[in-house]
Amino acid sequence: MRVFVALGSNLDDPVAQVESGARALGQLPDSRMIRCSSLYRSAPVGVGNQPDFINAVCELDSGLSPAGLMGALLAIERNHGRIREQPGGPRTLDLDLLLYGGATIHMPTLAVPHPRLHERAFVLYPLHEIAPDLVIPGRGPVAALLDGCRGQAIERLAQRAG
Repeated sequence: MRVFVALGSNLDDPVAQVESGARALGQLPDSRMIRCSSLYRSAPVGVGNQPDFINAVCELDSGLSPAGLMGALLAIERNHGRIREQPGGPRTLDLDLLLYGGATIHMPTLAVPHPRLHERAFVLYPLHEIAPDLVIPGRGPVAALLDGCRGQAIERLAQRAG
């Protein structure tokens, strides 16, 4: 299944955290890395008064189930020192399952497409970079969704994730 995963960090050398997270995604069982976006610097959304984030999106082919993949993403976060103290707060590594093929999934612990991906520049810009023709189920083309977040602070960096 073609899946897209967002990566973000704003603690403990965020560039290294995101790059390490991308490498860990490439090592997932029954999965193959297709490509990763450039790194992007973005201002925090929601909870202010914290460092800027480094973000990226990676595309993979995975034979893992949605729940199995989500469990693997949470394990990678834990291995990178992720502690969930404050929603939207600072973090060493955040991995969000954005898309799982064209599926729409509503489970208590997993919603796909990610419920806020269509309103977040730090997801849409890297996603558009690697999959410009992608259509988000229930939301439309990524390219069209970019207009809704043009006022959000985001900067593309020279290096790529992974």
